[in-house]
Amino acid sequence: MGDAATAYLKAAITLSSRAAREEIAARPIISSWSALITYVQMSLRHEPREQFRVLFLDRKNQLIKDEILTRGTVDHAPVYPREIARRALELSASSLILVHNHPSGDPTPSRADIDITRELMDALMSFDITIHDHLIVGMEGVTSFKTAGLI
Repeated sequence: MGDAATAYLKAAITLSSRAAREEIAARPIISSWSALITYVQMSLRHEPREQFRVLFLDRKNQLIKDEILTRGTVDHAPVYPREIARRALELSASSLILVHNHPSGDPTPSRADIDITRELMDALMSFDITIHDHLIVGMEGVTSFKTAGLI
């Protein structure tokens, strides 16, 4: 693929991601599940390294902020419950949706993914902050911890 085609594809992905972000920011997250899935897929499916993102929500489940909290390697992104709790408190978030990608393409949760989710839920419970879901994005689709019965 030539440089021009690569630049065109990158621009198309950026525009699609922006459009999905604008759509999700304009509507309640929980009631627009398909927009959320489209947004996270567009944002993370083609990332070559793991990213751990947090969608911070207010009491009405409106998006306050979408932040990349950590960037990692091809198979690991460090997650620090203390930092997530600190940021949620700074933003006055009532709930969170955790999102990260698996560059391998397989969105199946690992034991470490399950353990950190439970650790985060325990850490945030004392602050009355709820984790609605943890989504893992891969080329093969998106896995929802809630739908899979993991939270």
